[in-house]
Amino acid sequence: MALDTATGTQAESVLDALANPTTEEVESLDAWWRANNYLTIGQIYLQGNPLLRKRLASEHIKPRLLGHWGTSPGLSLIYTHVSRLIQRTGQEAIYLAGPGHGGPALVAASYLEGSYTETYPRVTQDEAGLLRLFRQFSSPGGIPSHVSVTTPGSIHEGGELGYVLVHAFGAVMDNPGLLAVAVVGDGEAETGPLEGSWKGISFLNPARDGAVLPILHLNGAKIAGPTVLARKDPEEVRSLLRGHGYDVIEVEGADLPGMHYRFAAALADAYGKIRAIQDAARGGDWDGQRPQWPLIVLRSPKGWTGPEEVDGVKVTGTWRSHQVPLSGVKGNDEHLALLESWLKSYRPEELFDAFGAPTELVRRANPAGELRMSASPHANGGLLTKDLDLPDFRDYALDVPRPAAVKAESTRQLGALLRDVYTRNDDRFRLFCPDETNSNRLGAVFEVSDRAFMERVTPEDVAIGRDGRVMEVLSEHNCHGWLEGYTLTGRHGMFATYEAFAMVSASQTVQHGKWLEEATHLPWRAKVPSLNILLTSTAWRNDHNGFSHQGPGLIQVALTQRKDVARVYLPPDANTLLSVADHCLRSRSYINLLVIDKQPQLQWLTMDEAVEHCRRGAGIWDWAGNDDGSQDPDIVLACAGDVVTMETVAAAQILKERLPHFRTRVVNVVDLMTLIRPRDHSHGMEPTYFKELFTDDTDVVFAFHGFPGAIHQLVHGRPDADRFRVRGFIEEGTTTTPFDMVVRNRTSRYHLVMDAINNAKRTPRGATELTAWCEQKLAEHSAYVVEHLEDMPEVRDWALGDWAEKG
Repeated sequence: MALDTATGTQAESVLDALANPTTEEVESLDAWWRANNYLTIGQIYLQGNPLLRKRLASEHIKPRLLGHWGTSPGLSLIYTHVSRLIQRTGQEAIYLAGPGHGGPALVAASYLEGSYTETYPRVTQDEAGLLRLFRQFSSPGGIPSHVSVTTPGSIHEGGELGYVLVHAFGAVMDNPGLLAVAVVGDGEAETGPLEGSWKGISFLNPARDGAVLPILHLNGAKIAGPTVLARKDPEEVRSLLRGHGYDVIEVEGADLPGMHYRFAAALADAYGKIRAIQDAARGGDWDGQRPQWPLIVLRSPKGWTGPEEVDGVKVTGTWRSHQVPLSGVKGNDEHLALLESWLKSYRPEELFDAFGAPTELVRRANPAGELRMSASPHANGGLLTKDLDLPDFRDYALDVPRPAAVKAESTRQLGALLRDVYTRNDDRFRLFCPDETNSNRLGAVFEVSDRAFMERVTPEDVAIGRDGRVMEVLSEHNCHGWLEGYTLTGRHGMFATYEAFAMVSASQTVQHGKWLEEATHLPWRAKVPSLNILLTSTAWRNDHNGFSHQGPGLIQVALTQRKDVARVYLPPDANTLLSVADHCLRSRSYINLLVIDKQPQLQWLTMDEAVEHCRRGAGIWDWAGNDDGSQDPDIVLACAGDVVTMETVAAAQILKERLPHFRTRVVNVVDLMTLIRPRDHSHGMEPTYFKELFTDDTDVVFAFHGFPGAIHQLVHGRPDADRFRVRGFIEEGTTTTPFDMVVRNRTSRYHLVMDAINNAKRTPRGATELTAWCEQKLAEHSAYVVEHLEDMPEVRDWALGDWAEKG
């Protein structure tokens, strides 16, 4: 009986049965567990004789023994018991293995459930299919050793440790029917991201969200030594977890079948508490306080059921069982015999029939259809994705009567758009931000939603409450990971953060990009909403905060992503930002970086101009230059990024005024990937358009928001790429004025003017005087900022109209 439809008495009966498995159920659970352990070992060791139908020989052993055994038995035990819970209750659940090194156990689980064969029909449920399953594991042309994107039922690889809880919490937000079972490895528990992610329950609303059941698996060891939590006094561990707000349930042992009975009772206890919390919240019987969610601590031996000793050295229960407990099996008859004995200890003849398929005793432990965790549509979130109901971004346009006539905080317009996205999509959109939503000028969202917070609220708090859906927590790891879990299960969102501190979670960006890239090769993986990252409070305008806040490194990280996964957008003003944001929110299976500052900035384009500019990705700003459409300008001044765009336009105006016969072209790039050749990225502009913008031989002075080397990387292979001279952020920062930041990084208008003169093929009359004038201006600036603590008025208050009038 599904617990959702049960009466109170019936629900108690279901939970009681869940806590007290019958002898027949335990036999089936144990058979499934033994089968899974057998398949796990087979994947690590065997390239022949998959069912030991003949004596094990050296030629049956893989030439390279790769994989991780130590954590796998615990992962398998948890899996089969959660499957029984699903059978008994009808609960939708997904399984996240924090110790992703237990990959063979999760591959084996999906094989026993039948979903692996459904996904990969060549891996049949017979002896030939078993052999293919074994041979492909961690082998050339096969599958990775982690719980990777190739594993049915996975949204979490676990190769880079620390993110299992953030993915689990993100998966259940606005997903009230889902239970995310998140196994935390005790080695993983030592990582910074995991230590910071226990607090997810402080943001989970039981009335609207699903539930996360963390299972801290303390098996005592990591790759080469003991783990901290496993060696702590159990009361210290309980106190730690209780301090985070959890109701701690503990299971310990290695005896069988006793562990089956104890874990079943613990799981029933945890699930009963979860349902009681949810029923109260959804039935109106809730005081609004943060619930004390259950958490299970499972203590079982590392490498449980494996060889106790090898060559007289203890293995099970120690770090020696972490990877391959029996190495050098080929050519070592003693180890070969020990491996055969180990495999036979699971009694494979009871687990697989004459054809090699799992027996009915094993299959009996599997849930049906999409309730199988390896077949859950929640773990292939694109199957569940609904498009966002987006307002027309043009309705939020700024009126720009002419270039540089208006100053505005561009991200404030985006905030207004996101506010209405919230209103139209109250079940599938969230903004994730480390305590910076207002700081980044996105505060309009608070007109329609509070910040989510389940802890105590005081009268002094503003826009904070249990019903909020703006996710603010001072952890880039949490924000990034929550959004990953949210999008991988089919919902949409945006992660907004200070540019420099996006590097805190940069490794997550890389790992998510790898996931998306691998998913493109799997036709069964449906495309999921993109991971949208807004970088604001940028390097160039963190002049007041200083060097620690000045760093555009995530752009460089994104450029390393393979093929088509990454896109980097540098909108120069509000209208281009709105156009780009609309595109990103509609996109699928990309990492989209949007980089723009929050401070008041000059606005350049009308909405119609912005839409066309973004469609092309780059374009000539005829009004800024004076080459009059010539195919032979003296210099091309290119720019990508808001602050450097202003410096580039200012430099062009200086050249127009002081060297009127010097032909200057201004090119602005909003989609950075257009600079790449089309063969290398789908956004790469065609050679003809690249020539139209940059010509084939004119020198280009390129002012770039990020590190200069990025542009050289992007234009590699374009005609005469050495003609690109790039100015950008060169790690010259301090607490200073806005203009001093561009001066220190040699990207100011005066530096660009001198670069234009020095790199043009001809030197116009007046160039010497203009160079001297620029050097004088830089000297004046240096003296002025020290004396007056602000930029010179002619820079601080510069607008295009001033120069136009002078011209």
